[in-house]
Amino acid sequence: MKYCLSCFAALLSLFVMTSCSNQPKQIADASPKERGIAQAAALWRAEDGTKDEFNAFVQEHYCETPEARLALFESLSRIFENCFEAADKLTVELLRPTQLTNAAEPQIPDWIMSAYSPMAHFSDDMFANQLAFVTILNFPHYTLEEKNTLGRNWSRLEWAMARMGDIFTTRVPAEVNTRLAQAFADAENYIADYNIYMGSLRTEDGRQLWPDDKILLSHWNLRDELKALYADSVAGQEKQEMIYQVMQRIVRQEIPQSAINSGENEWNPYSDTKEPAEPYTRYERILSIAHAFFAQDKYCPTAPTAIIRNFEEGVEMPAAELDSLFRALIGSPQVQQVAAIIRQRLGRELRPYDIWYDGFKSRASLNEDDLTALTCRLYPDADAFAADMPRLLQKMGFSAADAQDIASHIAVEPARGSGHAWPCLGRNEQARLRTRIPAAGMDYKGYNIAVHEFGHTVEEVLDMYRIDHYMLSGVPNTAYTEASAFLWQQRDLQLLPQNDKIVNPQLANDNIALDQFWSMYEIMGVSLVDMAMWRWIYAHPKATAKQLCEQTVRIAQEVWNQYYEPVLGEHDCVLLAVYSHMVNSPMYLPNYPLGHIVQYQLEEHLAQFKTPQEFAAEYERIYRLGRLTPKEWMIQAVGTPPSVTPILNALNVLQHH
Repeated sequence: MKYCLSCFAALLSLFVMTSCSNQPKQIADASPKERGIAQAAALWRAEDGTKDEFNAFVQEHYCETPEARLALFESLSRIFENCFEAADKLTVELLRPTQLTNAAEPQIPDWIMSAYSPMAHFSDDMFANQLAFVTILNFPHYTLEEKNTLGRNWSRLEWAMARMGDIFTTRVPAEVNTRLAQAFADAENYIADYNIYMGSLRTEDGRQLWPDDKILLSHWNLRDELKALYADSVAGQEKQEMIYQVMQRIVRQEIPQSAINSGENEWNPYSDTKEPAEPYTRYERILSIAHAFFAQDKYCPTAPTAIIRNFEEGVEMPAAELDSLFRALIGSPQVQQVAAIIRQRLGRELRPYDIWYDGFKSRASLNEDDLTALTCRLYPDADAFAADMPRLLQKMGFSAADAQDIASHIAVEPARGSGHAWPCLGRNEQARLRTRIPAAGMDYKGYNIAVHEFGHTVEEVLDMYRIDHYMLSGVPNTAYTEASAFLWQQRDLQLLPQNDKIVNPQLANDNIALDQFWSMYEIMGVSLVDMAMWRWIYAHPKATAKQLCEQTVRIAQEVWNQYYEPVLGEHDCVLLAVYSHMVNSPMYLPNYPLGHIVQYQLEEHLAQFKTPQEFAAEYERIYRLGRLTPKEWMIQAVGTPPSVTPILNALNVLQHH
């Protein structure tokens, strides 16, 4: 499950990940006018004009009155919304053949255009026509620290104007942006076709455990299949062990080339070495993105690495802060306490893949075949899910009119790859829910993912169509839309019609703290590996794909041995490096644990609203806060900044009882 990872991530990278503050330190206490002049001067080049021409530009274009500044703000907001929306619409249309199954089979031109970015020249064009300078001059950039301090007293309009100041903070040439878009597209196309034909796998004694038509995309479907197997008391663990072997081979780049996206040859993931392994393609794709980042670095003197740009300018939380937050939880004594509960429930010692133990959810004790039979009947295709969205929204507490309105702004489309959400970038575009539906209909795992993506799109509609200022549309970072998706996904059984015939609805809220905690424990380790891999890449910019593979394995082993081996066993396990996000969505993974942290704090807050209608109203209030900083958003949403303390305290209470 992912929030528009892939090509939209590449599009956003042109605005966010390449964004870096060029604000000179000496103007930190300057007036807005002095700040705007200094920032514009820092980006003014010889080809833009002489010093006298710059001074004349300032005299002509600086808005001296609040009324003039507001008129300019509204004009620029309209321009940016139209530009971003038009580029997004073109991108969506160009990517249809490579991303959707209801489009024509992709041809060579489609693959070529999948790397095309309509926004690659946007920054160049805006500096050339000097609209960028008009924006910078009147709406200067504020640092993250300034937003978190000054922003406490800002009005909504002042916040929106500050966000306008984030648009033009560097000048990265179009050819550099195009190179990044190409690298993202190549990585996404590689991952979208990384399917494992489970019917081709064989045990050590030659048995076939899955039917011939069972095809699972790495890593998402492999992981979800592993989770579902906890309900299979007969063959579940044997299948889990085999998936575990496949995952380790993916990380170590030991998958037979003939086994990727093909079921022609049988192979044994435990010991089969007769087939030539795939070359280091997985790590070549990562390095291609890294080299594109390196090309951007010299244009961002105050944020000279993609790591800094991603976390301090994109996520708006420093990597070190996230690292500490994650280690505080995965190194806590509560881990062993929760592991003991899982060990007791499973009746065996824990195995590495038990990081995906799914037994705290009410559905874990249910027969997934029964759930799949129901979801296949309900949702034979994408249109059926789209038609049911108003009912789902009403189940969550929205009025019939609100449900119809929100659903009207969401398109449901069948995906070639895993499910994802593609947000609307303007108020004439729909948010897009992409879901993978087999010919037999949407199975339960697919339904669970679709509800997750639905949570994304509902958030996207609320903070676009119901926001007070376009420049505040969206959320602080992708972790906050993940929190919305998790909120919906947590309630997937409650949203099924007549679900009381399948499970007591009250059980759907049981063990939320345990479930959330174990999910955080898993994905925080994965995120630490992702972040450490990128630190290594930047320390070794000339590394080969083979060297990157070896070092990623080493990093995964080190994190595992410190935080996971004492709980789950097996020295030097590499499982934490299996996520496909590490290939096509660099440094995205930390958004998931941060999203879980935010979700838990939201769940605690929303629990005080007893009726579905009250819940929906408060959910909407929170997600209409828009794109404040992560810290300020949380304070306005629930009263406290992001923290793992609430869930650790909840587990202490649980242990006490």
